Amino acid sequence: MHIFYCEDSIDGIFTGVYDAWASRYGHADAALTTQKPDNYSLFHEYIHVETDSEKSAKVARTLQTRMGTETYEEICQAASALETPSKRKNTRNKADAIYKTIVLALSLPDSSKVLNYLGEPYVNQVFQLSRSTFNEAHHLLGFLRFQELENGILFAKIHPKNNVLPFLGEHFADRLPQENFMIYDENRCLAALHPKGTGFFLTDTQELDPKALQRYSKEEQEYQKLWCRFFDTIAIEARINPKLQNQNLPKRFQQDVVEFQRK
Repeated sequence: MHIFYCEDSIDGIFTGVYDAWASRYGHADAALTTQKPDNYSLFHEYIHVETDSEKSAKVARTLQTRMGTETYEEICQAASALETPSKRKNTRNKADAIYKTIVLALSLPDSSKVLNYLGEPYVNQVFQLSRSTFNEAHHLLGFLRFQELENGILFAKIHPKNNVLPFLGEHFADRLPQENFMIYDENRCLAALHPKGTGFFLTDTQELDPKALQRYSKEEQEYQKLWCRFFDTIAIEARINPKLQNQNLPKRFQQDVVEFQRK
């Protein structure tokens, strides 16, 4: 068995798919993983995959052409999901489940229907991973808060489980084309940056100054005070229900919402 070890990202996994396919070892004798093995098996060959944007783009174009936009986006959502250990039988590494799903899709008369084959464990796994990312991105589209920094940039901080930045960046770039904004994933030290009038891009934030992200404009500070005052004024003490509140706005989102930061 040939194990291709790739980066845990859309580009990394798509590069792994490209290399595994091009290797001609045969799909049954090739597998992908994003997790560096703790113990190497004597009868497995481990091949490191260097992320290559050109190879990834070729795979992306093929999938969009053969699968259609909707199924392609679901594959990308699965690739962006947090991989957690599963107790289910026949559960594969995330990257390998995606690889085997792509192999199946390209063998079908209609590749866009591949995620209907939920009887296949790896397809079911990809479907569940995709749904997890989609649901979290959908939540954040409603809960994400932009705050104006003193330099005029609209800034939002998030702590998602899955890597939803590519989907949030695309959404807000389409809706705020003339705004300079930044969405910061503090868990991954990654940010989606959008200069006005252009597209967005992802960048590493290891050297980001956290103090600069707390220097809000005077107008922003005033609006925050007004909003918190409104939030407190409309509250009915007898009807305060923390349990229901946590169901509607999960605690992991509350740390990035101004009215909860005071608590």
